[in-house]
Amino acid sequence: MSIVAAWETAVERGADDFWCTLEDRRPGLLPERDAPLLFAALGRLTVGGDDPAGRAALLAVLGRAYRQLGLLPHAATIGDALLAAVARHARPLWTARLADAWEHAGRRADEAVRRAVARADDGPAWCPAEVIGHDRPCDTIAILTVRPWQRLPFRPGQAVPVCTPRRPGRWRWLSPANAPRPDGTVELHVRAIAAGAVAHRLVHDVRPGELLWLGPPRDAGLRLDSPARRDLLLVAGGTGLAPLRALVEQVAAAPDGRRVTLVVGACTFADLYDAPTLDKLQSAHDWLTVVPALSHDPGAEPAERGDALTIALGHRRPEQDVYVCGPPPMLTGARLRLRAAGVPADRIHLPAELLP
Repeated sequence: MSIVAAWETAVERGADDFWCTLEDRRPGLLPERDAPLLFAALGRLTVGGDDPAGRAALLAVLGRAYRQLGLLPHAATIGDALLAAVARHARPLWTARLADAWEHAGRRADEAVRRAVARADDGPAWCPAEVIGHDRPCDTIAILTVRPWQRLPFRPGQAVPVCTPRRPGRWRWLSPANAPRPDGTVELHVRAIAAGAVAHRLVHDVRPGELLWLGPPRDAGLRLDSPARRDLLLVAGGTGLAPLRALVEQVAAAPDGRRVTLVVGACTFADLYDAPTLDKLQSAHDWLTVVPALSHDPGAEPAERGDALTIALGHRRPEQDVYVCGPPPMLTGARLRLRAAGVPADRIHLPAELLP
């Protein structure tokens, strides 16, 4: 048995043991309602296996939790309680060798948490959010509408850690596709990919009425902060549309005279998964132009045929700020292409790498 296998046997049933051990040793340290989330997050961090972005989302949540709850002085006690709960549920296959491996991994996890606490700001670590809408515009994409139990303090263009109880301890960054709404609801666009266990669950399994957990929003390089109020050229690929649509809604909430061109890339017209909403936005605002970029659609108009960045450069004007968001192949070399086309470096906005 490996420490990963030991953890997988404990994750579903070990949270009560974890909390009881902590309560015996440090009464009142951890609210019982928070024990399952902290147990799952710490265990996942200890055994590893996440990609860098998933690890960063997990640490953003843990850093906030340790800061909010004042857990850092008691890190050793928390680590011992975690180890005891995992060992109990991994019996009879738990061995001294596994215990040594877990303790070694736990020390690395503890160091990572301490660094995350040093970077964390104040505020709640997580908030439950009820799924109130789950639409599947195509097989691999879901549009989820969630209602947080407390208003989520995000700004358009930011990313938010998201966790489903169907995959405890795994957190993933998603960017809201809307500007803050009066009713507090948040729209999330998710694409299922082969290696994305959380995304697969969110697309194929999660249903209205279920709860998700939302962590602290973080800047991702796409916020609309320029005081110059320049016109915007937004270039989206796939679900990279989400944060850019949120920027459009931000402008719509407080029009300031700028014009916005939104280029939406897809393979074919049928792959433009959010077309109805984009049509409504364009019909409602004369300053907004939505341009499809169809890379593999033989029926596309010549002006709409090609990859999103190529089509976007055909619509570029010198006074624009350019925002690009999409899958990694689209972003690879995007900055160089934009600079070669004459876009000043300070007017290029790409997603930041959200690292621990």
